[in-house]
Amino acid sequence: MTVLAGGVGGARLAHGFALALPDGGAPADGGGLTCVVNVGDDTARHGLHVSPDLDTVMYTLAGLNDEERGWGLTGESYATLAQLERLGEDTWFTLGDKDLATHVVRTARLREGVPLSEVTAALAASLGVHARLLPVTDDPVRTRVTTPSGTLAFQEYFVRRQHADAVLGLTFDGIGTAAPAPGVLPAVTDADLLVVAPSNPFLSVEPVLGVPGVRDAVRASRARRVAVSPIVGGRAVKGPAAQILETLGHEVSALGVARLYTGVVDVMVIDEADAALAAPIADLGFEVVVTGTVMGGPDGRERLARELLAGVGHRA
Repeated sequence: MTVLAGGVGGARLAHGFALALPDGGAPADGGGLTCVVNVGDDTARHGLHVSPDLDTVMYTLAGLNDEERGWGLTGESYATLAQLERLGEDTWFTLGDKDLATHVVRTARLREGVPLSEVTAALAASLGVHARLLPVTDDPVRTRVTTPSGTLAFQEYFVRRQHADAVLGLTFDGIGTAAPAPGVLPAVTDADLLVVAPSNPFLSVEPVLGVPGVRDAVRASRARRVAVSPIVGGRAVKGPAAQILETLGHEVSALGVARLYTGVVDVMVIDEADAALAAPIADLGFEVVVTGTVMGGPDGRERLARELLAGVGHRA
């Protein structure tokens, strides 16, 4: 099975599948769990290549993430960041000491000419991740956010300015010439279950689907194609999805999300709080599943993952 993911919501559902599948989702007889992850929020900080969405998914699958914040590593220290600030560096983008080690290794390997997908596989294996973790592309794709204050690099908008700006538009530099990373298209077309995680549809999912060939592969996939709404009761579970839906002219609801995924997936999974929207979503042509989608800790993640797996006859 394959999950298209980014951010905390994607990481948590991927973790649920890893808990529900044998051996943490390790590939076996062509099966197992593959996570195809957004790279539009990748950035360079202090000379290092940082891949926030890849790392959030990787750390969560490894059981090393900071559960309270939803990102970063548990038990972090920040001595290096403090020293960088003392030396005059701008430190609004928080990097912990253990997290820095990931970026140092990634940057060194990339400079040696190793593609991001191979670097990611090696990092994940070193941290004990059994599932396959793939960046959607090895090529640079960078999300740019158009706001009333001008166009901002993604991390400037999201971290430095705490996603407070109204989003008037989004562009993804480099996406038109990017190629899917090795393994991405087969993971999509050959899956039995393909899940669009409850990630931000604009910031996390679109930079995945927008890589040439990926959206077409999703549409042509033989998989049961499922999307989990990141909007519950008219609010985003986490992050700025609700604000972006509103400023881009979409309804801030699970129905608004479903409209974005028309023609992409077959099944919309919505929360019990939005049960009244099941009928209008079904009118769009979706099969609708109503369940508890707010995952919380590991038990809630595994519960939701098992419900989705049971829907296609998997046995975990």
